[in-house]
Amino acid sequence: MQQSEKSKFVSLLADVMAYYRQDTSPFLINVWWDACQNVEFEQVAKAINAHVKDAERGQFAPKVADIVRSLVGTTTDKAAMAWGKVQGAMSSVGAYQDVCFDEPTIHAAIVDCGGWTKMCRSDLNELSYLQHRFCNAYKAYTGREVFDFPRQLCGDRSSDALFAKRGLPPPKPVLVGNPEQAKRVLALGGAGGPEITFNSVLDVLAIPMHREAA
Repeated sequence: MQQSEKSKFVSLLADVMAYYRQDTSPFLINVWWDACQNVEFEQVAKAINAHVKDAERGQFAPKVADIVRSLVGTTTDKAAMAWGKVQGAMSSVGAYQDVCFDEPTIHAAIVDCGGWTKMCRSDLNELSYLQHRFCNAYKAYTGREVFDFPRQLCGDRSSDALFAKRGLPPPKPVLVGNPEQAKRVLALGGAGGPEITFNSVLDVLAIPMHREAA
């Protein structure tokens, strides 16, 4: 949502809380806005409307966690989808190319699993353990408000210095997933490894443009 849509968002929230005979305080508004501002207004309105109509959950006023869960799914669901994305890239991109996913959480989890090249070269009989390890790391990072991540995952290729020596630019990473979100990860991450912080409640949907000086 744009800042100009905040008044419309606050009006919606006030109407919903009035329906449940609850008041809206400045604190409540700020919590909701911080959690939902990176999502389109229509998506938030649709999620709230679905909550109100839910036969069980709709008996109670929606909490931020209810709407976030509706918008991005549970961390287990997200981890499973992220692993599918990673496994597909392991097959299609391989260990010899740099790669950039559309979620910084994926980058951080892959680093914890030993890096892109190591994951791509894992034996088939190790995939189940690797999946378990990746998903646990992914869920752990999803639960954090701040964490570090590399802007791209390096493949087993010649160094940037060697390309520069030959007067050539280094190869661009393969973008995996949503291209625009992957470009934002590329722009925000650290150059050679974890160097900056990332802070977002809905990181799978949008990446806030907060960057530390290099």
